[in-house]
Amino acid sequence: MSFLGSLLGLVSTARARIATDKRRRAWLLVLAAWSIGGTGIWVMHFMAMVGFSVTDSPLRFDVPITVASFFIAVITVGIGLFIVGLGERKLWKVFVGGPITGVSVAFMHYTGMKAMNINGSFDYKSSYVVASYAIAIVAATVALWFTIVVRGMLATGAAAVVMGVAVCSMHYTGMYGMQVHLAHSTDNVPGVDVNWFLAPIVLFVLVVVIALASAVMAVPSEREQAEAEAVRRKIAEGQALRADAGPIFGGGPVPGAATAGGETPPGRAFAARAANGIADARRQRGR
Repeated sequence: MSFLGSLLGLVSTARARIATDKRRRAWLLVLAAWSIGGTGIWVMHFMAMVGFSVTDSPLRFDVPITVASFFIAVITVGIGLFIVGLGERKLWKVFVGGPITGVSVAFMHYTGMKAMNINGSFDYKSSYVVASYAIAIVAATVALWFTIVVRGMLATGAAAVVMGVAVCSMHYTGMYGMQVHLAHSTDNVPGVDVNWFLAPIVLFVLVVVIALASAVMAVPSEREQAEAEAVRRKIAEGQALRADAGPIFGGGPVPGAATAGGETPPGRAFAARAANGIADARRQRGR
């Protein structure tokens, strides 16, 4: 999930980087935030939590806090992408947006953990908390740097692998430092089972994939734009030659007509000679 979200997000930011229309660039960055923050980070987190359990206690999730963690991931990643992706591309923007995004992503993780309810309580070793925040900051900074420099599908795929590994490392570093303290109470644990999120997660991933695929097809890549520009340039050059070649070749005024300086353009002079040659040949046939 983390790799898929990172890959789709990087593809979307690459299209946003070459988009000339500001509105198109903005909605591509929104899709990238939805993909990286929603799929690459939040979905990965809760897919991992499907495999988490606590012995001798049920595990339930608080729905409002869980939903809040999703919006934290998407909005904060979006802030970082907009800092880097709008206006002139500057390296200092990466070092501003990276820490903001990284801190927020780690905060999303611990918000998602706060949504868990058991028959007891959790706490965390401070050294692992600090390490998870550091990993998140470095990962977010590198991710934003990738959005500026990465070009080509091979490089984009490699960058998505790095981002996916970094996000998972942040998650499991934080989980490794977690400690569980069970209580002897037999009270019911509030919240919903983690499997309750599976259907929304699958639906969300499908929506992201479809939206990003549509965006990729709707916006030409950098290579496609370069090829289209080359074709337009060739057409313009052909039209200019045709206009300069005279009426024998479908363009220009009277063959041999002089320019303002009194000289005949080479193309028109050639057309005039060709016309005279054709006229001579017809006269010879007439004889």
